[in-house]
Amino acid sequence: MIRTRLAPSPTGALHLGNARSFLLTWLWARAQGGEVVLRVEDLDGPRTKAGAVEQALADLEWLGLDWDGEVLLQSTRSAAYDEALERLQAAGRVYPCTCTRKEIEQARSAPNEGDEGPRYPGSCRGRWEGAEGSAEAAAAAEAESGRTPAWRFRLEDGGRSSYVDGFRGEEVDRPGEREGDFVIAKKSGEAAYQLAVVVDDAFQGITDVIRGDDLVPSTHLQLALYEALGLAAPRFAHLPLVRGEDGRRLAKRHGDTRVAHYRELGVGAERVVGLLAWWSGLGAGEAGESAEPGEPGGPGGTGGTGGTGGTDADERGGVAGASRFGVELGGRSAGGRGVPCGGRCLVARAIAGARAGRERGGAGRSRVEQGGAGRSGAEQGGAGRVCCRSSRERPE
Repeated sequence: MIRTRLAPSPTGALHLGNARSFLLTWLWARAQGGEVVLRVEDLDGPRTKAGAVEQALADLEWLGLDWDGEVLLQSTRSAAYDEALERLQAAGRVYPCTCTRKEIEQARSAPNEGDEGPRYPGSCRGRWEGAEGSAEAAAAAEAESGRTPAWRFRLEDGGRSSYVDGFRGEEVDRPGEREGDFVIAKKSGEAAYQLAVVVDDAFQGITDVIRGDDLVPSTHLQLALYEALGLAAPRFAHLPLVRGEDGRRLAKRHGDTRVAHYRELGVGAERVVGLLAWWSGLGAGEAGESAEPGEPGGPGGTGGTGGTGGTDADERGGVAGASRFGVELGGRSAGGRGVPCGGRCLVARAIAGARAGRERGGAGRSRVEQGGAGRSGAEQGGAGRVCCRSSRERPE
């Protein structure tokens, strides 16, 4: 059975880009009778904003995106991360590192910017006496440098990593050359993102991870950790980021794109869901229907912040590439054009059905079949595809 997850971070508010990824994650599982779990990635303590967790949950509930079981907080999982680190230490796959970012930048005259900064040149690899993964090595590192060390995962020199992405197709990388050995435990003792997400996805039995394509480089690092820990890796699908009319990823410079902002304006959840579905090629309104003032894509709204990175999608196979994953993601932009169904598309109706089921007192778990709204892609006429008919022509 498919099991995927919504994983908001309380370092900021849920915005339309996050919501689009969560919508497709939710629909991918629900349309196939799968489960959706919710995990709050709250390890980045200094950047966590007060009330952000509660706001994210409220936004998801307002959109109608339900989940199965209890919410998992990463901040409660330190023992599991420590156990994984100890296993990697015992296997000699990690070593202590006392380098600062400045020192890493100085060690390379022309840093190669990876997803977490300059490529690590391996300054602390083999630097300390004794087994590198041992407590003795960590003590030696701290005694010599006067700094508490972080722990880095040792990547295979020249190693090749590959996997088949559900949206982008085959992805090949040499992460050791691009990223270098990467931190899995911070100097504070807290697990870094790469380790925590691998441990938690395995713990929660995640079969499918759907997220933005800015995390493609991280996938290769995570696959190395899955292998080292002897864990089964999930399937991955990386979606083009939602971008503004300037082609840059959605941010404050494009206006207020928080989900809560539209709720506060009185915009209906069905309208927001319809827009997100329309951006993703999953449905649209009647011909000529346009956004209301103050709504996403309409006058006074977010304008053209709806691009899904169409150029990237086209270069990677466009709809053909998307169909391998089971949904169609076109390179459309809201840009003031007619926007979505206002509740008539399959996506909005499926979520309305889930919401109705929850209000009827369901056990915290709603399927798209509830309310007669949701049918699988096969029942809609395309095996494994989730879509709704549109007045606009779409490739079949």
